[in-house]
Amino acid sequence: MKMRHTWQRTGILLLLAILAIPLFSGNLLAQEEKVLVVGHAESTDSLDPARGYTQTTGMINRINYNTLVTFPDQDASSIEPMLATEWSVSEDGLQYTFALRDDVVFSNGDPMTSSDVVFSITRLKNVLGSPSFLTNNISEVTADGDYSVIFTLAAPDPAFLARLTNYAFSVTNAQQVMDAGGTDADDAATTDDAEAFLNSASVGTGPYMLDLWDPQVRTEVVRNPNYWGDAPYFDRIILVNIQEPATQKVALESGEIDLATDLTADQIVTMGDNPDISIYSGPTVIDHFLLMNQDPEIGGPVSDPMVQLAIRYALDYEGYKTLFTGTTPASWPATGIYGALGEEYAFTRDLDRAKELLTEAGYPDGFEITLDYPTFSFQGVNMETNAQKIQADLAEAGITVTLRPGELQVALEEYRLGQQGFAYWFWGPDVLDPIDALSFLPDGKVGGERANWTSENADAEILELRDRASVESDPQARLEIFQQIQEYLQQSGPWAPFLQPDIQVAFRSDIQGYIWHPAWNHDLAILSRAE
Repeated sequence: MKMRHTWQRTGILLLLAILAIPLFSGNLLAQEEKVLVVGHAESTDSLDPARGYTQTTGMINRINYNTLVTFPDQDASSIEPMLATEWSVSEDGLQYTFALRDDVVFSNGDPMTSSDVVFSITRLKNVLGSPSFLTNNISEVTADGDYSVIFTLAAPDPAFLARLTNYAFSVTNAQQVMDAGGTDADDAATTDDAEAFLNSASVGTGPYMLDLWDPQVRTEVVRNPNYWGDAPYFDRIILVNIQEPATQKVALESGEIDLATDLTADQIVTMGDNPDISIYSGPTVIDHFLLMNQDPEIGGPVSDPMVQLAIRYALDYEGYKTLFTGTTPASWPATGIYGALGEEYAFTRDLDRAKELLTEAGYPDGFEITLDYPTFSFQGVNMETNAQKIQADLAEAGITVTLRPGELQVALEEYRLGQQGFAYWFWGPDVLDPIDALSFLPDGKVGGERANWTSENADAEILELRDRASVESDPQARLEIFQQIQEYLQQSGPWAPFLQPDIQVAFRSDIQGYIWHPAWNHDLAILSRAE
């Protein structure tokens, strides 16, 4: 039983008109399906849990797969069991032993056992996909019987359990992945061929399973008949790629979609009196930032620490909050995460100081540079608008910026390969813990791979702080170390975080159970419709 939507572009706003066309299946009408339609600015790079690493991928895989542990539905205040029932930690902090549920089956009916967990995590480590870095500290994963798994770490990791909540650690059906050409062998980076299959079918234990992914058009999931937990309300969920917030608003008000994830603050104001619409607005942990490549051959002038500091002083932080409501992040980790410096510590604009620093760096008349960024809107923030403002802000300091917008997937590939010299991106934390800041330090996922900031070109102070922060478990000592890291990054380092926007979500008033979550943003499996 299917329900399909045909999408057409019409009008000068490139409005996606949603035409619900019911199809017959036997003697039943498609309308009998309980269907949720979500308007969302899609950023999916892959639906393979070992390779995909975007906000959209996370939202879809959150409901198609399960992890060993998770956060509560409403927040990230504790670690809760999911596929694991309990766990223990060795005295030295290097071994975590998880007892697994023995009543879980995959969507095809196969029982889930410890061998599936071992395969999934080992494959994640060896396939060297975008999220594989999350396993860097895992030395080995072994099965201890059918329903017990042991993780051995290379060094103590105070954020290990929080890390395991990331959808990259989704448990997949090992046999199905192997049948599709997948492998967890040491050479999986070059021999694993399962991605195409996993982009067309999910092999998890979650409440839903993938039915269709038409990239940059729509994604459909259907209820998993073999789900081990409470069955979700909706039979089918359709995520439609609607890039423009204005188009999402029109589709929501007309009833063509049930949920709009990327609205702007000014749009929310106009919808407040509509009895058919409910609204969620609040802070997120997404940071918008400038990247300045540390490799002089790629970054040119912005590889100079003095120029980097000048750019941080040149940005009009209050102006970005006027365009898009939110806060100014002080550094990494994002405001709101334990240990983060508050907005009162954030940069404020000082054009005179910016010009002084440029002169000291040897650029009294400024310089010319190109800014790379994707043509994309996310959670109501239009990156083109911000890029134009960045251009205008830096012009006042004497820096001439040429804008180079790019298609999302192309720009994302350049960014991940460290090929962009001066770039504008946004970041959602991998781990809801201050240890997430290590991604932006030398050799980190973003610092090393994308900004070419490595142990070879970093100074001893930040390397020493990084190494201490990665293993320190005492709460007070951790706070002190991460405060020092943030203070360092404000004065040195290849970043200029300038906006942490609020999220504006609206949905039809008959949709029940909506909760925004800092880890996966929207858990669509917990939603229902009033009847």
